[in-house]
Amino acid sequence: MTTRPAPEMFDVVIFGASGFTGRYVIREALKFLAPSSPYASPLRSLALAGRSRDRVAAALRWAAGPGRGPAPDLPILVADSSDPASLAALAARARVVLSCAGPFRHHGRPVAAACAAAGADCLDISGEPEFMERVEAELHEVAAKNGSLIISACGFDSIPAELGYLFHSRQWAPPSVPVSVQAYVSLESDKKIVGNFGTYESAVLGVANASELQALRRSRPRRPRPNIPGSPPPKGSLVEHDKTLALWTIKLPSADTVVVKRTLSTLTEHPEGLPGAEETVDFAEHRKNFWSSVKPAHFGVKLTSKSLLGIAQFIFTGLCIGLLGSFSFGRSLLLKFPSFFSAGGFRKSGPTEEQVSSASFKMWFIGHGYSDADRASEHGSKPNKVIITRVSGPEIGYITTPIVLVQCALVLLSQRGNLPKGGVYTPGAVFGPTDLQQRLQENGLSFDLISTRAL
Repeated sequence: MTTRPAPEMFDVVIFGASGFTGRYVIREALKFLAPSSPYASPLRSLALAGRSRDRVAAALRWAAGPGRGPAPDLPILVADSSDPASLAALAARARVVLSCAGPFRHHGRPVAAACAAAGADCLDISGEPEFMERVEAELHEVAAKNGSLIISACGFDSIPAELGYLFHSRQWAPPSVPVSVQAYVSLESDKKIVGNFGTYESAVLGVANASELQALRRSRPRRPRPNIPGSPPPKGSLVEHDKTLALWTIKLPSADTVVVKRTLSTLTEHPEGLPGAEETVDFAEHRKNFWSSVKPAHFGVKLTSKSLLGIAQFIFTGLCIGLLGSFSFGRSLLLKFPSFFSAGGFRKSGPTEEQVSSASFKMWFIGHGYSDADRASEHGSKPNKVIITRVSGPEIGYITTPIVLVQCALVLLSQRGNLPKGGVYTPGAVFGPTDLQQRLQENGLSFDLISTRAL
């Protein structure tokens, strides 16, 4: 009796490869696929997955681009988030699955569950707090047992915020300490750029299911809060003009805030960070030193605009989603007419290539704190030091997100022994002490210290 050969294993499988973001992820991954890659890369084998073989093949041809010769002959796996057997077969053949099919509350959990069961690592680009926290609640134990690392928010949501916060925090050299760090997101473009419909749809569904997130949080044990010196900063107004940046700002109920706070909770539970499954002695020492230099602070995110008109567009979109997203007919209107209800900010076709190439972002981190930690405990004392740092890079959804996601995968492939055996974690908790920041700097993102001054 002949035995059937074991199916081929792949370093990386991109699930949702035919989607708008997925095809950009393919394009970025091809840059690092050995042996044709000009970079020293651990990515030796790559497969693509989606519901339609033809659509995935078309996405591959698009990603290979004109003038680069024929598209590479990559394996295509047919898999659907509604078909657990297809996902199990996919996860069994992957070291790392890049999950790109959203909204993640609909499509993400079955992929993560298949990876947790198979012991495959899973990275996704979700910015949906309810999905991320539910996956942690339901899959952490099985993922930890089977050696599967499941890490959400490995795109613009929320790696720039996570690594940006860690970079900022480490600028507060002892004895100085931060009390608050406020991030300001500035989206810039030479042309008017529209957002992808999937991001808009996720926001609508997030409002529709806000009660589920609150119920989930009430059902779980409260995680420890970090010990932050001094008094919490004043809440401030919804809309303000920041004189330092010369920009109008509006508070943003952001996934970035949630993810950074979860990382700080993990650090409170594990002050030396998460030990690696088979980490080297040198990396263990580096990990402990890294986390000892990170200081917790109150954190929040604001969107910025050069004009009040831009702020008005954010408010209009937020009001429409907030008022209509809580009932079925309202949601159907929001999803049918995204351009109208976002004042032209989103549309189903997404941005053009020209719009994408013209866009960029800056994320400013303005931290207030004390030049000496002892001052924070003095009654009535106020912060007397300000540090400003910045993370910047290309367009957020289709250039920065693929760059970040692919570099996270390369870290997993090349440094897996130095990372936790398994479990559901935030990206900062896992990638903080690795060379991910350096990799991002080598691929188009910048981390800069702008200024340090006394108040």
